[in-house]
Amino acid sequence: MDVSGGSGQPRSGNDESAEPQAHPTAPAAGPTDPAPREPTGPTATGPETRGSDTPGPETPGPHTPEPHPPGPQTPVPPTPGETPVTPGERDTSPRPNPPSDSDREPGPPGHPEPSEPAVGPRHAAHHTGSPRHRTEAHTDHTGGPGRPPQRRPEPGGGLLMGRPFGVPVYVAPSWFLVAILITWVFGGQLDRVLPELGAARYLVSLFFAVAFYASVLVHELAHTVAALRFKLPVRRIQLQFFGGVSEIEKEAETPGREFVLAFVGPLLSLVLSGVFYAALLPVEPDSVAGVLLAGLMVSNLIVAVFNLLPGLPLDGGRMLRAVVWKLTGKPMSGTIAAAWVGRALAIAVLIGLPLLTQSLGSDAASDVGMDTVMDALLAAILAAIIWTGAGNSLRMARLREHLPELRARALTRRAVPVQADTPLSEALRRANASGARALVVVDADGTPASLVREAAIVGVPEHRRPWVAVSTLAQDLTDGMRVSAELSGEELLDALRANPASEYLVVEETGEIYGVLSAADVERAFVKAMARPS
Repeated sequence: MDVSGGSGQPRSGNDESAEPQAHPTAPAAGPTDPAPREPTGPTATGPETRGSDTPGPETPGPHTPEPHPPGPQTPVPPTPGETPVTPGERDTSPRPNPPSDSDREPGPPGHPEPSEPAVGPRHAAHHTGSPRHRTEAHTDHTGGPGRPPQRRPEPGGGLLMGRPFGVPVYVAPSWFLVAILITWVFGGQLDRVLPELGAARYLVSLFFAVAFYASVLVHELAHTVAALRFKLPVRRIQLQFFGGVSEIEKEAETPGREFVLAFVGPLLSLVLSGVFYAALLPVEPDSVAGVLLAGLMVSNLIVAVFNLLPGLPLDGGRMLRAVVWKLTGKPMSGTIAAAWVGRALAIAVLIGLPLLTQSLGSDAASDVGMDTVMDALLAAILAAIIWTGAGNSLRMARLREHLPELRARALTRRAVPVQADTPLSEALRRANASGARALVVVDADGTPASLVREAAIVGVPEHRRPWVAVSTLAQDLTDGMRVSAELSGEELLDALRANPASEYLVVEETGEIYGVLSAADVERAFVKAMARPS
């Protein structure tokens, strides 16, 4: 995917530690704060639930697309704000919300001014005067009373064309721009080869553009089928300018599978090139069919050869990564090697492609000019795609390396259970008194019903808090807002991404409430993890 002051002391049974922090939204202790702590039983507020004070992240999921060179002599500039991609690109990174720039530690629910953190042990407070009861979260998988279970939203990404093998295929709006450009460029070539076609040449060129991208789809489906064969989830296939991308959500578990997963795409493109060549043999070369088959043969051959170049983010780079991974036993070493080869390849394309096309072309002055500019533009676009893709691959490898550091148990805020009619000021006083940093609304039986939103607390002026019930600031709990305290890394991010929310109820395997997990904490922890060197 995406409450005030803590104690800062290590909690019993938890190896995690944190420093005391104040937060801009931490509830300030009023004049009555020194009052003795009130008992928390299942009737008044329920027992205080447990969690740690350590803040936590949500991860960004950049996609690292690979470029597909367009059809023969078809330079296509990218659409602004979009990153071109090619067959074989597999986005295996989690897709979270953009990371926060703030490294400030979060505090308990809501006060506009920072306050001193409450001091006390991080384990649940035990109060004299009433026995300790256990509040349990009931997960009936119904999404709450009268609510259906939440379903993961569709990824989107353009016009939905179908669901081969259950994977949605989208055509991005930029594809239509590419189709127009290919139609125009290929139409100009047809005018020299088949001048008798007249204006009909553009209809033939449009057919070529559609057929070329159908070949790209076959390339992507090869990656998809291999991923599904290895039980790797595929989020979607998207056809864009310069090619397509298969968004595979997890990495292959072994270097052998990684190699196969990367190789099947170029292999299918080579097979398609051979098929078009065989179909071309009995056809008259100067006919419409002959020109189309020749164009598709060359295009698929270019796609296959280009993607076999040994540098990330191309398929050949992933194959190189798999080989280095196998030799060293370290996936990160393979990523670093393939990424730097990819950057060297980008420089080679930037310089070498214009020189190559010029040496193969005519030396006549009439042929120099627009063609040279277009060749240089194409080389610059491809080089930029490869360079940025290699850099993104390195960043994603670092992200994946740090993902295990994100643990729900370590990032969870302790919470105080309160009943629905509790005034906000009283709820915050109890939170400060016990060092808790979140509020859970429970019913008379101690069953959690909703979570008080931190953002809503901040929006209530302090002088109105004694007259505002916590239930008016709470969000009803759905099944997707309950997460296990044992989740960590990519599993944790998948759970948060599948059910976007600002806060989540964290529960033990026994059903007991552990605390509240804030999506903002996840973002902050992720930023800190990424700032540490690998």
